Amino acid sequence: MTIQFKALPTQEVRALQFGGPDAYGHTPERKISDGGGIPCRHCLKNIAAGDVYLVLAYRPFPDLQPYAETGPIFLHAEECERAAETEQLPEVFESPDYIVRGYDGDNRIVYGSGGVIVTSAITARAETLLERDDIAYVHVRSARNNCYQCRIERA
Repeated sequence: MTIQFKALPTQEVRALQFGGPDAYGHTPERKISDGGGIPCRHCLKNIAAGDVYLVLAYRPFPDLQPYAETGPIFLHAEECERAAETEQLPEVFESPDYIVRGYDGDNRIVYGSGGVIVTSAITARAETLLERDDIAYVHVRSARNNCYQCRIERA
């Protein structure tokens, strides 16, 4: 099976970069990167030291519902190019492990699908999950803070 890692959609990101409200209706906070592992969820690269970035609440689900987790993410404050949709593990994945979890077509967690996965095994785990008929897509989240990283879908 071929999969694709998917960054945040450019239209959503541009709205936030131009001062649009986050998931809580707030203007994103602006910070200066110290270069210490601040991953942009649009280009899927770390934000370089000295660059301005945004901190905001993000909900990667279309509707409010009990499983629609909202949490903090980072974005470049200036326009950046969206990461290509590819089966290659994004370069921003530098932690030793991540949470990988499946969701169904109604955007609900598929119980038993989630786990903390060694970074080098994320692609294989996502492929296994996406072979299941009850899983529509997969999220990759921080294993330490549960922050949303990206989505994985069937190609």
